[in-house]
Amino acid sequence: MLAGYALDRAFAETAEANLRQRLKSYAMAYVDNIDFGRDGSLYTPDVGPDPRFHRPGSGLYAEVLMPNGHWASLSADGPLLPEVPGQLAPREERFDGPLAMTQIDGSPGEVYRYGIGLVWAERGPDNEFPYTIFVMEDAQILAAQVRVFRAALWVYLGGAGLFLLLLQVVILNWSLRPLQRVIAELTKVQRGQLQRMSERHPRELEPLTESINALIDSERENLERQRNTLADLAHSLKTPLAVLRTQLDAGAGEGALRQELDAQLKRMNDLVSYQLARAASGGHKLFSAPVPIESTAEEIVRGLEKVYAGKNVLCEFEIAPGVQFYGEAGDLQELLGNLLENAFKWARRRVLLTARPGPAAPNRRAGLMLAVEDDGPGIAPEDVAKVLQRGVRGDERVQGHGIGLSIVQDLVRDYRGELQVGRSQELGGAKFEVTLPPGL
Repeated sequence: MLAGYALDRAFAETAEANLRQRLKSYAMAYVDNIDFGRDGSLYTPDVGPDPRFHRPGSGLYAEVLMPNGHWASLSADGPLLPEVPGQLAPREERFDGPLAMTQIDGSPGEVYRYGIGLVWAERGPDNEFPYTIFVMEDAQILAAQVRVFRAALWVYLGGAGLFLLLLQVVILNWSLRPLQRVIAELTKVQRGQLQRMSERHPRELEPLTESINALIDSERENLERQRNTLADLAHSLKTPLAVLRTQLDAGAGEGALRQELDAQLKRMNDLVSYQLARAASGGHKLFSAPVPIESTAEEIVRGLEKVYAGKNVLCEFEIAPGVQFYGEAGDLQELLGNLLENAFKWARRRVLLTARPGPAAPNRRAGLMLAVEDDGPGIAPEDVAKVLQRGVRGDERVQGHGIGLSIVQDLVRDYRGELQVGRSQELGGAKFEVTLPPGL
């Protein structure tokens, strides 16, 4: 619509400018062909620049205004033309319109008028005198041109606009089709017809579908973990309860029963502690605020230095500036707490904590690499798998439940990372290295 309005105005202004130029051309044609007598009388050519000047009421009129008279073309006989404004100054041009007039049949009409002031001086300066030529044209001619142009313009622009609207509908439907597929798949996931979103989506929607899949996987893992934890806890408590029931049914003495009760209660307490720790460490929020590593590690190390004060262990940090852990603060505490406690337990004098950005991926935040090393005896390669098992301690003479490293392993698995156990090149003892992948 704006383009149509602009084109309409441009055509109207151009047509009006062409009209002015045409009327000026008629006036200049009369200037070249008229002559004046010694008494100032006007001699006009038998044939004007346009045949309409000789046809009454034709719509094209000419008038010459002289000091001693007035001349009008034959076409001016009949219509009542607007009054001329008088003589114009030499070389003065004037374009007016539309001006009201009365047609030859008495109907109202309008004309455009062009006038130019001239001086007749062919017989010397003493005989020169001014005169003015006015040429008028019916405004209906210009209006008809504008109407024809407008009709064609709005037909073509209307057709183009309708075509563009239809094209826009097609393009929107085509471009929104991937979103419609995402909605359809999400509906199927909600109804249980699909397990997760497919990976066949445009790259602009991949972050959305990946986030939805990650959320679905996280929720299912959390639900599965809760079920497994409850099942494991129930199964673990089944045996101690059965032992106590057997002792009661067998009528054991008070001393033996008390001893057995103490042993089984201690075992159940260990099992409950383990399962609670496992449940607390399992699962994490998918979109979590970053947690500073250095302050968390310092808090843990201060506590461990009190527990192992007799060993005088020195813990050093090599933490890259700005590196952070994207997850729950409790998970970072469990992760660093178990790794550092294990290092303090086995170290002779030194422990080293390293943290730096891990692997990166386009349009994702960088991963994280954590490493804890000590100068203790280390772990033999063949014992790594055994140490990472639940309830297994590297040395039965060392106090502990044997679940710390298994909690670390579960946490790393929850964050889809990797845990590698090897020998420290710098300190000579064990090295536990955790690598977390790039985040969403």
